[in-house]
Amino acid sequence: MTQSLASRVSGTVYTPNDAGYAPESAGFNVLVTHSPQYVVAVKSTKDVAEAIRFARENQLPVSVLATGHGTYASITSGVLISTKALNHVSIDPATRIATIGAGARWEPVIEEAAKHGLTPIAGSSTNVGVVGYLLGGGLGPLVRSHGVSSDYVVSYTLVTSDGETVEASAEQHPDLFWALRGGKGGFGIVTEVKLKLVEMRSLYAGSLFFAEEHIEAVLRGWVKWTSEADARVSTSIAVMRFPPFDFIPPPLQGRTVINLRFAFPGSTEEGAKLAAPLRALAPIYLDMLSELPVTQIARIHNDPDKPSPVWTNGMMLTHVDQDLATTLLRHVGAGVQTPYFMLELRHLGGASQKDVAGGSAVGGRGGNFIVGLVGMHPPLFETVLPGATEGLRAELKPWLSPEMSINFMGKVRDAQHFDSAWPDAIRAKLKDVRGKYDPHKVFAK
Repeated sequence: MTQSLASRVSGTVYTPNDAGYAPESAGFNVLVTHSPQYVVAVKSTKDVAEAIRFARENQLPVSVLATGHGTYASITSGVLISTKALNHVSIDPATRIATIGAGARWEPVIEEAAKHGLTPIAGSSTNVGVVGYLLGGGLGPLVRSHGVSSDYVVSYTLVTSDGETVEASAEQHPDLFWALRGGKGGFGIVTEVKLKLVEMRSLYAGSLFFAEEHIEAVLRGWVKWTSEADARVSTSIAVMRFPPFDFIPPPLQGRTVINLRFAFPGSTEEGAKLAAPLRALAPIYLDMLSELPVTQIARIHNDPDKPSPVWTNGMMLTHVDQDLATTLLRHVGAGVQTPYFMLELRHLGGASQKDVAGGSAVGGRGGNFIVGLVGMHPPLFETVLPGATEGLRAELKPWLSPEMSINFMGKVRDAQHFDSAWPDAIRAKLKDVRGKYDPHKVFAK
């Protein structure tokens, strides 16, 4: 069967004993190892179609892998389609539209767009794959000023479960287009996306670091500040406990800090005025807030760009207040022992709560804040971190939103957990669209 599949595609087909199998199936989370029967390193949309047809003919499930971010569970059977080689990026400055392959990361898109004074509304990490991020909606560092990232999608090219290539846009297959803007997976395999860009050359952005003893003052001050925050300003705050490792910048090695992230797509003068109340919350340990070219937007969050062991989870909140701050301080306050490398609160709202014309499947538009939890110490992944998180979730019940963003859910436990990322009406419609375009349930969600 391997020879049959290899004869149908221009890319490379790997089986478990082949030398290229492991690197082609590797993702960002080094603790997850995939072991499907076949890994197909596709070179074209036609390759994707042939691999899907082969899987259908042999009753094999189909999975897809690009950069491997968001991978928390091993793929152990079927055909894994690797789109890493589909990493083309082109910019049309006249229409302000980027054409992006399924294997591309945000960094080259940002770099190419910047040559024309343009930028995509991207995620906090420029190392993340564009398509996977957009399929989940996308709540990036400009979320309040510019909204959800998938709102800027013009069209998707994808291959459905019958091996047919379709264009999904507002004019063609609008039901599928609706679902792909926020509905994540299970509809087909996207090979290309067209994305609207915005005019922007620089912004006032970055982050402020405060020492551990100021965690309470900064958290409480930020919570109060968000109640009247300018809708053009996007911020988040994170308590971070850095290990004493060489790859950590020396000023942060072995330290616990509270990191306040700030993004304002406007002038330095106005941005500095807007940030002044936050700078005054406590003595600043590191001030990394300044005018940034859009090519340096990753400096706002400084997310890791190399594969590592990682555990994540998240919750969406309806609101924050000082009682919430008190609750969180019991878990990550100064001197508190915690299993988390990071607990982050992102301020949402603003433009993210306005849906696009025709609607979209984005979950979590009604939430005003999101909690992100990150663990980096593998011995804690199996029981300690999940247990601590369930305890925290119970304490946060008065603030929890019934909505969620699928990109922040972490490891999906089962189909019911996956479905819980969307409100009832969206969830029901997503089920109908999946049933229409993948009636035989070929694709993993």
